Amino acid sequence: MLIVIIIGAVLGYLIGDFLGMLIGAGLAYWLVRRLRKTLLGKLVQVQGQFLDSTFAVMGCLCKADGQVTRDELEMSMRLWERLRLNEQQRERAKAAFNRGKSAEFDLDAELATLRQVTKGQRALLQMFLQVQLSAIAADGMVHPAEHEMFLQIARGLGCSEAEIQQIEAMLRGGGAQAPGATSGQSLEDAYRVLGVEEDASDAELKRAYRRLMSQNHPDKLAGKGLPESMREMAGERTREIGNAYDLIKKTREQQPAA
Repeated sequence: MLIVIIIGAVLGYLIGDFLGMLIGAGLAYWLVRRLRKTLLGKLVQVQGQFLDSTFAVMGCLCKADGQVTRDELEMSMRLWERLRLNEQQRERAKAAFNRGKSAEFDLDAELATLRQVTKGQRALLQMFLQVQLSAIAADGMVHPAEHEMFLQIARGLGCSEAEIQQIEAMLRGGGAQAPGATSGQSLEDAYRVLGVEEDASDAELKRAYRRLMSQNHPDKLAGKGLPESMREMAGERTREIGNAYDLIKKTREQQPAA
């Protein structure tokens, strides 16, 4: 802000001496404050829509097999706890969940709205899908109808098959489980998480790892619209990316030289 005010003051001085300097500085200060308020308002809008869509789509997804199980309901309520939602936010989440499992729910319209407010940012949408997948896996199994709808949701958000495989690999490895869970990632899934082939060079592997860590950093996601309450889950995602990279490196180090 200070730099912008100084620039405004200098330009004002060049145009109108001391009085112009004061006017230029004042206009620059007003412009920065207005811009910040606008950007903050948009960020709050994205965060609110992200949470609403999270629970609405979750309600629709959990009902894909014909019923919402007790485990799935408990998963939804545990998510309230993890996100530290206050009473008002919980009521809003509950209303969104019920809206999603109603017969009138328009899944395609909800996904279109989410894509619009998030501007199709890949890391945000992948976080959204990871939460959805963890919800339908809460009862220990993913019903075929639920998995089919999950694929429909992922494709509706514009995800590629490789991105879908990455999210599913993270769930199998422990990325969507409770904090402190031990990663049970397989080597095959580790490559899927990083989005590289098994014959990728060490340099390619490192580039993929660094790119994913940068894209999924909790601070960067929060700046793009991820609700503050989901920072912990974003941290789990980066840990799973790190686990995948470490597993591949360790495996390669143990292999005999050609």
